[in-house]
Amino acid sequence: MSTLRLGDIAPDFHAETTEGPINFHEWLGDSWGVLFSHPADFTPVCTTELGTVANYVPEFKKRNTKVIALSVDGLESHKLWIKDINETQNTTVNFPIIADEDKKIATLYDMLHPNASEKFTVRSVFVIGPDKKIKLTLTYPASTGRNFDELLRVIDSLQLTADYSVATPANWKDGQDVVITPAVPDSDIPAKFPKGHTAIKPYLRLTPQPNK
Repeated sequence: MSTLRLGDIAPDFHAETTEGPINFHEWLGDSWGVLFSHPADFTPVCTTELGTVANYVPEFKKRNTKVIALSVDGLESHKLWIKDINETQNTTVNFPIIADEDKKIATLYDMLHPNASEKFTVRSVFVIGPDKKIKLTLTYPASTGRNFDELLRVIDSLQLTADYSVATPANWKDGQDVVITPAVPDSDIPAKFPKGHTAIKPYLRLTPQPNK
């Protein structure tokens, strides 16, 4: 399959997970979603990542976002691994992990990169909107753990910019000023952004975050 691109519909699939069978689109419902893959069970970096996500689930829930992990190992392996994650990361894994032993889902989402490994998935991340379209993709090598604070930051940006004619500048964090998109003429700014704005350049106009 060709590489998935931003704006593509995230492929639907049926899967067995540690929380029972799911149909992916049906499971997402009207939520945002984060699908992220792991090279294998019982690996050190993955263990810290899944523990971190378990601790961050309340933050994802605040953002109407469901999280689901994938590994090419089986359900029994996942369940044994969860015990290790809970013990070593002082948490309780509270989201599903997909069993993808036949690698069908990994192939569907292009998570197998032969130059990295013939057998294991890379650390892929897909953020998916309620419209089932892919909003963000990230790919990490097996040696580098992901920054889930960054994923929360991106979701904040995606949700904000989906509802308002703004974009978020470099290193933006929730609550900071945002950029008015070039499509908004100056004459429309007072009505659209009643908190005011600062024109640094004709093309660079800042305004306080509109949903705060």
